[in-house]
Amino acid sequence: MNNNKVVLGLVQMGMDSDPRSNLRKAAAMVEEAAGRGAQIVCLPELFATRYFPQYDIASDAERMDVPHDTIPGAMSDALSAMAKENGVVLVGGSLYERAGERFFNTALVHGEDGGLLGKYRKTHIPHDEDFYEQSYFDRGDTGFQVVDTPLGRISPLICFDQWFPEAARACALAGAQMLFYPTAIGRADGIEQWEGDWQQAWENVMRGHAIANSVVVAAVNRAGREDEMEFWGGSFVIDAFGRTVARAGEGEEIVLAKVDLEHGRLIREGWGFFRNRRPECYGRITERGSI
Repeated sequence: MNNNKVVLGLVQMGMDSDPRSNLRKAAAMVEEAAGRGAQIVCLPELFATRYFPQYDIASDAERMDVPHDTIPGAMSDALSAMAKENGVVLVGGSLYERAGERFFNTALVHGEDGGLLGKYRKTHIPHDEDFYEQSYFDRGDTGFQVVDTPLGRISPLICFDQWFPEAARACALAGAQMLFYPTAIGRADGIEQWEGDWQQAWENVMRGHAIANSVVVAAVNRAGREDEMEFWGGSFVIDAFGRTVARAGEGEEIVLAKVDLEHGRLIREGWGFFRNRRPECYGRITERGSI
């Protein structure tokens, strides 16, 4: 295989109320993805639990009742074992992490030997009807991360981060060749999509990140109904010039996609998106304010 080419495996799965059952399913699907040739495998956001932030809470005591773990802990140990047993780089979706008195939505990246290569805590936290994440998660404090792996440089970002071009650009400027977005997004009962098609916008905004930054983008969603939420699946891989390489349907599925990292380097050189930047003109981007 060309050293610049790598096979990605996206695990689109549905979750039930038992974290142990979800963990077993994730392990089986990672094993299947690896058996089918995947070299980097990614799980969905909060893959060990149902999507609990669809319900608001009012106290830290209620937050403590939600299944969570420390890092290191049982969940991170399980992810390490999945990576090692299957010889893959594993982007472990995300976990509900407790760190002292704080709680984070955290993605871990494990190498083929099971070693922890990187950790990222979700930066942008939504708080809308059926997405009450600020009631559960503190804002991430890791900054954006670029993780060096034998298969290329990857940046894990998490769900709501996908709507922010600044996150993708920061990772690309730091050397990322692939962006992975573990995600939990879908349609909520009783909420009209008056703006337009949410799923189409979700995919299109990440297509723009891929093109503007000459990077591969992989989004890994969950699937199925969980109480008042219907997760649309639709996990996909987009190449460094915006072409959809692979896309899942609505149900549980393993998506495989071969991507060429040299393709992104050639696009960046040829189109000059980075060398023609004018950072001295971009000060407003880092200023707080509203429109």
